[in-house]
Amino acid sequence: MSRILFNHVFKMYGKDKQPVVKDFNLEIHDREFMVFVGPSGCGKSTTLRMVAGLEDISKGEIYIGDKLVNDLPPKDRDIAMVFQNYALYPNMSVYENIAFGLRLRKMPKHEIDTGVKRAARVLEIEPFLERKPKQLSGGQRQRVALGRAIVREPEVFLMDEPLSNLDAKLRVQMRTELIKLHKQLGVTTIYVTHDQTEAMTMGNRIVVMKDGIIQQVDTPEQIYNNPVNTFVAGFIGSPPMNFIQGRLEEHEGRLEFHTNRFALEIPQGKAAELRDKRLVNKVVLLGIRPENASTEEIMFQAFPKAIIPGIHLLSELMGADRYAYLDIGNKTNLVVRVHPRNMYDEDTKLEVAVDMSKALYFDVDTGARLID
Repeated sequence: MSRILFNHVFKMYGKDKQPVVKDFNLEIHDREFMVFVGPSGCGKSTTLRMVAGLEDISKGEIYIGDKLVNDLPPKDRDIAMVFQNYALYPNMSVYENIAFGLRLRKMPKHEIDTGVKRAARVLEIEPFLERKPKQLSGGQRQRVALGRAIVREPEVFLMDEPLSNLDAKLRVQMRTELIKLHKQLGVTTIYVTHDQTEAMTMGNRIVVMKDGIIQQVDTPEQIYNNPVNTFVAGFIGSPPMNFIQGRLEEHEGRLEFHTNRFALEIPQGKAAELRDKRLVNKVVLLGIRPENASTEEIMFQAFPKAIIPGIHLLSELMGADRYAYLDIGNKTNLVVRVHPRNMYDEDTKLEVAVDMSKALYFDVDTGARLID
């Protein structure tokens, strides 16, 4: 069993013992593909390096399987790591690069040959075994780096932004290859990235980090649809969630979200939850995903009492979608997904209908989600 367990793990640097990873608690299940995601400097790579044994643990415990690895050297942890810069030996052939770790273990020659060729077959790099790294494309070099990890048959794969040096098209292709590879090999994997698209498309579960602290651990669907705070809601999603500050007010038996420019009726179910939490007459942040607001007539028919007026600033065409940016007052912009055929002039007055059944509510001061 190759689960990974973090038990109150801290990492501190400097004379003042400044923590960069704070009270990290997490269980990664056997065969799981877990993604660590967050902005630069959030502690995700440092956490990965503690698992690898490349960083000392300041406090807490890390287990791989049932083995406490705090004081184990990297070579005894049965892990394989893939870096963003490939870390290939330029003077060695592809075959020699993949075989290098097995030769250090003094494995028999025929076992090395069998292992290298099997890894090359899985990664479809058999034709390149005699080439040097400089003769390969970026995607082929990354496959060689993966081959060097696969051939060791480790308990755990650790991947630190392995696709960040590839161009956009190749990143999409390699994401698919890595998912397929994980299904084929079934090795417990921690994958570190700052790219939320990679996190959403690859992970069985996602760990969202900020300032060395876990913000949320859940499936991609739950992270997207039920973020625990404004940081997660704003970090996951492209374009990110819209946030509008306003007050919850009763009006003729209905609960509404009010700004000084508009009022949006809240559906009965959510209104009851907000009343139960005693949030009436409180200022809150309303969270709206761009796809849950629209200029289409069908939305106005469905949500006639949830209309936001605004001024069109600009639009971005993203192939099958177009995103319109609106000024809705109070120094707030609203991003809305519209049909690509809809083109608006700058400074055009627009109205947008909002699906309030999918709106979220957050605390203005803490950013915490207020109701489920």
